[in-house]
Amino acid sequence: MRALIASPLGFLIGLSLGALGGGGSILAVPALVYVAGQSARDATTTSLMVVGMASLVGMDTHRRAGRVDVARGVVFGLVGIGGSLAGSALNRRLDPDLLLLGFSGLVVIAAWRMLTACPTCTRAGEERALAELEATPSRRTVAGLDAAALGKVLVAGTVVGFLTGLFGVGGGFVIIPALTLALGMAMPEAVGTSLLIIAINCAVALGTRFATVSVDWAVALPFTGAAIAGVVTGGRVANRLDAKKSLRWFAALLLGVAMYTAIRAGLALR
Repeated sequence: MRALIASPLGFLIGLSLGALGGGGSILAVPALVYVAGQSARDATTTSLMVVGMASLVGMDTHRRAGRVDVARGVVFGLVGIGGSLAGSALNRRLDPDLLLLGFSGLVVIAAWRMLTACPTCTRAGEERALAELEATPSRRTVAGLDAAALGKVLVAGTVVGFLTGLFGVGGGFVIIPALTLALGMAMPEAVGTSLLIIAINCAVALGTRFATVSVDWAVALPFTGAAIAGVVTGGRVANRLDAKKSLRWFAALLLGVAMYTAIRAGLALR
């Protein structure tokens, strides 16, 4: 019964992943804990499955539209493996309520990034990054990235991998700025590529947990199905949305979720 109640939230999570390239995955853990009734540790594991599968399907939708840079996405995802393994190891050692308290802080950061997102500034950042790339003399590259760009990807990829392993989130709020401002990707391509990166990170983190954590399939399957339906819908309407307004409304929702999660976790720790 609880799984059916939580499924609409799964659709919302998928919708934001498909349309915005991230953000929605951060709602999965609170939904699974406070609506579906899972423990914090089980919820982060189920979240990896939900977010990973939804991202993979959403990525394919964007790939067909030519909005995925596969080479750069794979490089970004692979450099995050170490961080993902470290995050998963720490997840197994933290008190569940302390984990949720830390998670609420992460949600606040994600909401702040969305509230301060400025499409004009992002476009300026894209143009500046592209100008720098064009002005840079030809060097040896990996997937079109020179040493400086690879350094930025290494840092951002490791941080994203760690957050995915620890909290079961996709980390799109870190990935999108890295792709647009550091690598000069246009926003539509950054959204599609971020889904590939999220899918890789989730797969790695999930692989480290299957031996130690059981999955409640009665919750995971309908929640994942709803998220997949949402991500397909989001991918189709991505170009029609007012990104600035969508981000602000979603950020307000995240702040409310963060406050609720922090209060519940804080009271449990007393």
